[in-house]
Amino acid sequence: MSYVLRTAASADVDAARSVMLDTVYGDLRSGYVPRWHRDIIDIEGTYLRPRRRTLLVAVDEVSGEVVGTGAVRDQGPQAPPNPPWVAERFPSRSTAQLCRIYVRPTHRRLGIARAMVRELSAFVAEVGGYEAVYLHTDPAVPGAEPFWRSLATVVCDERELPGGGQGIVHFALPVPAPSAGEPAGEPAGVPLTATAC
Repeated sequence: MSYVLRTAASADVDAARSVMLDTVYGDLRSGYVPRWHRDIIDIEGTYLRPRRRTLLVAVDEVSGEVVGTGAVRDQGPQAPPNPPWVAERFPSRSTAQLCRIYVRPTHRRLGIARAMVRELSAFVAEVGGYEAVYLHTDPAVPGAEPFWRSLATVVCDERELPGGGQGIVHFALPVPAPSAGEPAGEPAGVPLTATAC
């Protein structure tokens, strides 16, 4: 199986939204909740227009189908619903939040999400101005918690808080150093040949 990771364009918005909504309804089982998922409806305004944000898509080279998404936004976690000290540690504007890293179930465990994190980290490094890289995950999503534990450092596991909080796990990644050369956030397309793990 071969995939290309690339910066999303306006033509990708509907397909990217489909991946996101299928994940929200299928894996997260929350359905669309406006206060959490507003960005899914306004993908262009949230990810494609702002300079310090991006949305990548993973495209199956054979079918042309968008099978995965991954984004960066310059917005830290808010309190509530997140613990106040987590929100204070990751303030908006200086925090790059990795989000909407979703892969369709039939294309999982092929390295797509890991490659997505690598490319999003390169975007964070090249765009500059970020002092922290943050993400959170719902451990109820199959494979999500072990995947993130293999890449990032746990900042707060809400299941360990009195009352269990929201039950999500907050993570930090190192802020990547900028690399010399290529302009920020404009990958022409990164090929990825995937094999089952």
